[in-house]
Amino acid sequence: MSIGFWQIAIVVILVVLLFGRGKISSLMGDVAKGIKSFKKGMSTDTTEDNAPKNISEDSQNSDNQDTNNKE
Repeated sequence: MSIGFWQIAIVVILVVLLFGRGKISSLMGDVAKGIKSFKKGMSTDTTEDNAPKNISEDSQNSDNQDTNNKE
């Protein structure tokens, strides 16, 4: 049993009636903006983190700052 053309058409008509054309187009615009920002974030993230980080040095520095703030 497969989905036919008429079943898809009925579902599309129901969605348009429930949400309206304006709501659907604004939703699709928001989805497109989200995809663009995700792609931009992924492309800029890989170029900034080329040098490996030493986590133990970062935690020691934060511990030293905490003890200095307590005094």
